[in-house]
Amino acid sequence: MTTQNAPASMYRTKEGLGLWEHKGKVAAVGVGHSPTTRRWDGKPETSVGANSILALRRAIEDAGVSPDQIDGLIIDPVTTTGAHWPEDQPVPMDVVNAYKPTSDPLDGIAKLSAEWILNNMPELNNVKFTMYGPGCMSHAIVVAAQAVGDGLTHTCLVLKSWHNLEGRYNQGGVSAEDTVSGTFALTPGRTLWGAPGSYGTALQFAEYCRKYGKSHDMMAPFMSNSRRNGLMFPEGYWAQHRPEELTAEDYMAARWIAKPASLFDNDIPIMVSGAYLFTTAERAKDMKQKPVYILNHASSRGTPRSILPTLDEVEEETARTGRKIYEGAGITAADLSFENMYDGFSLFHQFHLEGLGFAGIKNGEALDFYQTDISIEGPNPILPSGGNIGSGRSRFWMHTDCIQQLQGRAGARQITGVKPEIGVSGGPMPLGGNFTVWSATPD
Repeated sequence: MTTQNAPASMYRTKEGLGLWEHKGKVAAVGVGHSPTTRRWDGKPETSVGANSILALRRAIEDAGVSPDQIDGLIIDPVTTTGAHWPEDQPVPMDVVNAYKPTSDPLDGIAKLSAEWILNNMPELNNVKFTMYGPGCMSHAIVVAAQAVGDGLTHTCLVLKSWHNLEGRYNQGGVSAEDTVSGTFALTPGRTLWGAPGSYGTALQFAEYCRKYGKSHDMMAPFMSNSRRNGLMFPEGYWAQHRPEELTAEDYMAARWIAKPASLFDNDIPIMVSGAYLFTTAERAKDMKQKPVYILNHASSRGTPRSILPTLDEVEEETARTGRKIYEGAGITAADLSFENMYDGFSLFHQFHLEGLGFAGIKNGEALDFYQTDISIEGPNPILPSGGNIGSGRSRFWMHTDCIQQLQGRAGARQITGVKPEIGVSGGPMPLGGNFTVWSATPD
């Protein structure tokens, strides 16, 4: 089976498009996760393919549908959370042969295709539509929402999986060198993770602090709150493996990675899969869980003028994203009950917040806002999922939490300070991300 990347026409990247034509007509119902681990142990039953099958089956069960009702599958085929498969390392044929492989032996081990999933989930015998949203769950979700709305699929599985192999990140090319020089040392995305990406965010944050008279220490309440929320997310890494609180003192004493970005300002790579079941609002009425309706999706395609985005460019783009989010959903910032914007580098979470104008926040005010009650018990819950800082780098805890908060089944982290009615999630980067507005009602 040949599966194509989603075409540009499926994304809402511009202002002035008006209400999303499918507002309230698409719903998320089922949620499924695999166990979370730090790294792959090399066994077939814990491979990225095995995790994917488990997460998908749990989402199907959670929604209360039979597999033959499902006619669509949308996934992110990129599964690396760090190291790629070394070119000189033999492929473990015991893992390959434990499943029905495709022509690529690394499929289901260090990458993932729709073909591999369908080969190994014969119960999905009515899937007619497949598509890729590469990069992260935020991407796959907006593709799925548009696909269901456009009638390309009526009951669709959405999947994001990560593997985490032993070894250095991005082991080929410049990333294999002991030192990185020139523009490669500064450009986020060239090496994708680690100090260079963190450094770009750190430069923007340093300029933010200089411009608005803030300090790195003012992030401490947000960081502690994120870990607290993450420890109430039973599928997360910290909750499952290291149930350790992060105190303000721990955060402020952490070693610098790229000053002013410290160790805890970077999320921890993990191995995990997450899946959702999307369907039409009409079909959702007959399913097991309460439907959560999608009011809009929007995408950022901002391009910096130089190697790294400046603070001004970040603020311009996040404000533009906020306007697109509200315009397409037909709401205002005052309608948001909570937010779950991306936080893989914690130092840019406030850029998302200020772009949204969440709780009336303006540029330069988010760190002051962090000093107020941002807990799930308070009037302005910030990142109730705990995000990637609180649960590990999955890039999907935020979406799961939005769905579960609005279904009233977020467990110990259920928001109590306000009634959760509308939430927003998405990312990853302030320049370049995909965002979704979720609602307890279709209107």
